[in-house]
Amino acid sequence: MTAIESVIIYSGRGELGYVDLDTGKFEAIAFCPGYLRGLAFWQNWAIVGLSKPRGNDKTFGGLELDELLTKKDAEPRCGMMVIDLNTGAIVHWLRLEGIVTELYDVQIIPEAQKPTALGFQTEEIAQLITLEL
Repeated sequence: MTAIESVIIYSGRGELGYVDLDTGKFEAIAFCPGYLRGLAFWQNWAIVGLSKPRGNDKTFGGLELDELLTKKDAEPRCGMMVIDLNTGAIVHWLRLEGIVTELYDVQIIPEAQKPTALGFQTEEIAQLITLEL
């Protein structure tokens, strides 16, 4: 495998990989069924965000991702995937469904003990209290 600094996402193909500096070609190590947005690293893992392609949007239509999804008989997803940089295997994933169809970035929160995601239209957000220890 290659050094973390040379790992990139090819958003329009839904692939994580690297550019071979000798040939100048992109070498895929993992296919993720979605438009890739966001890339973060934790130890030997790459965490990527996936968005579903926009319906009739000409900006994101006709990408190589559409062809690869068909070829691999895969449905586009919105969510996150964790990829082992040593093997290219997808070791964990989180799928988001419903009205959320796009993610724009992913981040690592080291040593988080109880991470929480709250919607803006719930009572919980009005009652949330956080304390620094």
